[in-house]
Amino acid sequence: MIGARLRRKLTQGLHERRRRGAFCRPFSGLTPQRLLLLTVDHRIPQSQIFPFHFLSDRLREAWQAEVREADIDTYLADPNYGPNGATVVAFQSQFDLSEAGAEAILACIEARNPGARRVYLDWFAPTDLRLAGVVGPKVDLYVTKHLLRDRARYARPVYGDTTLMEHFGRRFGLAHEVTQFPIPEGFWDKLLLGPSFVTAGFMLPDFAAGRWPEGPRPIDLHARIAVGGTPWYEAMRGECQQAVDRLRGVNAVTGIGIGHHRFMAEMRQSKVCFSPFGYGEVCWRDYEAVLTGAVLVKQDMGHVETDPDIFEAGETYVPVAWDLSDFEDRVRWLLADEAARRRIARAAFERLHDYAASGRFVEQMAPMLAGRAAVGLAS
Repeated sequence: MIGARLRRKLTQGLHERRRRGAFCRPFSGLTPQRLLLLTVDHRIPQSQIFPFHFLSDRLREAWQAEVREADIDTYLADPNYGPNGATVVAFQSQFDLSEAGAEAILACIEARNPGARRVYLDWFAPTDLRLAGVVGPKVDLYVTKHLLRDRARYARPVYGDTTLMEHFGRRFGLAHEVTQFPIPEGFWDKLLLGPSFVTAGFMLPDFAAGRWPEGPRPIDLHARIAVGGTPWYEAMRGECQQAVDRLRGVNAVTGIGIGHHRFMAEMRQSKVCFSPFGYGEVCWRDYEAVLTGAVLVKQDMGHVETDPDIFEAGETYVPVAWDLSDFEDRVRWLLADEAARRRIARAAFERLHDYAASGRFVEQMAPMLAGRAAVGLAS
């Protein structure tokens, strides 16, 4: 385990050095496709970027594409920083991107990469499409990590600004403003559903390797739940913590404030992992549970579409009601049924292993690199 941790740390260190050097060097000019990624330097948006580098050889083979990356803030401020002449520019932004901010980014992209195909990478946690109206009309493709299955819900106002904020705000009687993010005409034809946290640098290589985590699991339930935050988040997370606290005779790990390596080590020793909603439905912990072989328990995700999909009820995770009324029953069933635990955890692991090992990400990104329109997402 120490050896694996050291290798992972060295690999991550090498990747960060390349981000500051080799990844932002000029294009070689030897490939017809030149993809420039303009990125936000934070671990969540970076999880969306890592697979482009990890699978760069396959991208070159499949689409004759060369990949470069540059920090978007530096690229906008310094005309001498980063490569020019891309044929495709995919960019991230902060959560509060304005119309003026979008215009400035796109003007810079056009000036330094004339005629390039423009792609927006939405890395945000909520399932809303709040920037569809801001960047949608200005780009050729909009890539997101998850969507509401019922696309009609995007046309309705929300009590708050996310699906979760609306539900828990009404449930706990909180005062929220009604919000509606406009979906511009033609947007659905530009939308592409990409992967979520499975592509993070500390997970994708391990899923590709496919080493199933064997070993004893003395911890019944892993449930470290941070509660502090906005009022609706505190109410939702507090209810989750109370549901765990009510369990009797269950060896549960709770509390917060530990390092990630210890967190993952605990997960590898856990039979079941409770991963409640965060500010968005899909969380890091969903994929960390799968990677470590713990059965994922989570509020019902039937309204969310992801690809690859680890939210197939009873097959790759165990859903519980949003009010947690069946939480104890579901947990006790899993603790009593080792065969069910192994079946569900293994199915989820194999689904993500197949995705990572096959390099399906390369085909998934075809609309970005080959100029194909996304098909079937508006249905």
